[in-house]
Amino acid sequence: MNTIPHWINGSPVPGTNTAPVFNPATGAERARVALGGATDVDTAVQAAGRAFETWSESSLSQRTQVMFAFRRLLVEHEEELARIISAEHGKTVDDARGEITRGREVVEFACGLGEVLKGSFSDQVSRGVDVHDFRQPLGVVAGITPFNFPAMVPLWMHPIAIATGNTFLLKPSERDPSAANFVAGLYQRAGLPDGVFNVVHGGKDAVDAILTHPGIEAVSFVGSTPIARYVHEQATAAGKRVQALGGAKNHAVVLPDADLEFAANHITAGAYGSAGERCMAVSVAVAVGDAADGLVAVLERKAREINVGPGDRPGTDMGPLVTKAAQERVESAVGTAQAQGATVVVDGRGLKVDGHEDGFFTGPSLLDHVTTAMDAYQEELFGPVLAIVRVDSLDQAIDVINANPYGNGTALFTASGEAARRFQRRVKVGMIGINVPVPVPMSFYSFGGWKDSLIGDHPIHGPEGIRFYTRPKVVTTRWPQQAQQIAAGFDFPTSN
Repeated sequence: MNTIPHWINGSPVPGTNTAPVFNPATGAERARVALGGATDVDTAVQAAGRAFETWSESSLSQRTQVMFAFRRLLVEHEEELARIISAEHGKTVDDARGEITRGREVVEFACGLGEVLKGSFSDQVSRGVDVHDFRQPLGVVAGITPFNFPAMVPLWMHPIAIATGNTFLLKPSERDPSAANFVAGLYQRAGLPDGVFNVVHGGKDAVDAILTHPGIEAVSFVGSTPIARYVHEQATAAGKRVQALGGAKNHAVVLPDADLEFAANHITAGAYGSAGERCMAVSVAVAVGDAADGLVAVLERKAREINVGPGDRPGTDMGPLVTKAAQERVESAVGTAQAQGATVVVDGRGLKVDGHEDGFFTGPSLLDHVTTAMDAYQEELFGPVLAIVRVDSLDQAIDVINANPYGNGTALFTASGEAARRFQRRVKVGMIGINVPVPVPMSFYSFGGWKDSLIGDHPIHGPEGIRFYTRPKVVTTRWPQQAQQIAAGFDFPTSN
């Protein structure tokens, strides 16, 4: 059985304890992964700290050259990486390719940091005095990332951190760990010095060691809201900067003037793509007024057309869930919704895929007449379940969304510019799509929700990513002529 090691200081490092890694499509164990703890984290931090001494002093040109080479290798090895992701996560190979592409966009943003990192200069703020500012890296920084995007979410973090002069420690999910090591190898081939990028696998022991290690300056996290709160509390108590992105309950509102075929097609993809295991998945469709019956009819048809199977099989639209426990949890949630009064329009429970009977498959489920009091609405199910909530007006739909504790993403399907403008101004959500179901911003904007979807104040990648991984310095200078004597004053300095 292959064992997936840590990657520290440019080399694979074995671990003492291991855990199984499964192929979700077959249910079979495909590898073991090393489980690190405080000792492994400390070894990685020490290596990263030594590397920081030279990497932080490297030229901007050297750093961007590495990023350009790394981007080229991501393109060349996209297919191989996509199949690694599919085999451990379960998502389709096409979906994995899309994940890599969206992550690569952040690398491209990092390639252009020469423009982004330019400081400002103010001439003659006082007689003979100038002021300029610039930003410097923090030191050793860490990322703790979830299973659902084993390539993309880490790529939201480490390219910007590394390009700005930091060194990085990644703790990926132990459910699909191989992508992290593959990326480490690409970085090495791109010319990144040893110790700048490190990977320590593991569970809570590794996480806790990262959150409290005195040699780590900042921690980035993406995962559930309870764990995001824990990460934020522990790491800030240890004096670290923290990005902590939590869970979501994303609503797609459909008005009666919307093209129902268009809306349903995109909502179906947003709800069931990647088996619903996305923090930006559409989990609630809010049908307004007369749109409801027609929308449900089209959504039912499209849900039944979804081809569920192994992610590497051509023609598969949706793969399995990541674990047996996830499969059981999602199917139990459908049963609970039915018991609480929801109408199960499409029932995905009990699905068996020929030749993969032991895989962690469940089909798409569509629930109608869901109320905001039901568990299916209140909980983040993280699976292929779409709930329909019926309301009478756009204002009522906005009230439903604003009352929800999460505020990650939302969408509105309409032909009305007035309705769209009213929606985007009033809704209390961080990322909004107008006729776009999954409004993940481009890499040169920042990703982050409101309310319980973002713990703290730091969104991820884009301009906020630059600010998070650097700190500013402001320099005030005077260069008097040698023959000129300027008397010092005890008054508060002004521009006079």
